[in-house]
Amino acid sequence: MELRKINRQDAAAQWAYTTALPENENGLTNPFHGVSFAEYEKTVLPKLISYEHPVDMPDWFVPESYYYLWDEDELVGEFRIRHHLTDALRSGAGHIGYSIGKAFRGKGYDRKGLALTLRIAKETVPENEIYLRVNKDNIASQKVMLHNGAYIAGEDEGHLFLRVKKTDIE
Repeated sequence: MELRKINRQDAAAQWAYTTALPENENGLTNPFHGVSFAEYEKTVLPKLISYEHPVDMPDWFVPESYYYLWDEDELVGEFRIRHHLTDALRSGAGHIGYSIGKAFRGKGYDRKGLALTLRIAKETVPENEIYLRVNKDNIASQKVMLHNGAYIAGEDEGHLFLRVKKTDIE
């Protein structure tokens, strides 16, 4: 299993994964649900790649890297790392967002993918902890985060806010 940064060589698989994701599922939003491959290749892919080194973005935008989890020749999940936090991200979505394709859920891909993503985030983000947020009703993702060393740092009406100390990431 490996994480691959978003790239043009894997465009067809990335498009298939991205456009199949619902527009909003468990707090992960996807404005690219259902776009054509031509639109993905021409507009969406360059846009997502540019998020790592943004130019002419709004003040609230932070650099973000997209990674895809592969099991041999199958793309099974997507992981996003926000490079640093704003006040809104600190009390909101945090550093990492992820999804696992429906056909691959419940098979441990989320645990392994988050572990790999945390290793990259440890080297990327300046904060001493990696911030995560999960819907209270998403018990599976809560277990994945806790399994990967997270602790519950707070909550609001619909979410738990979890943290992983960088010193706890292997």
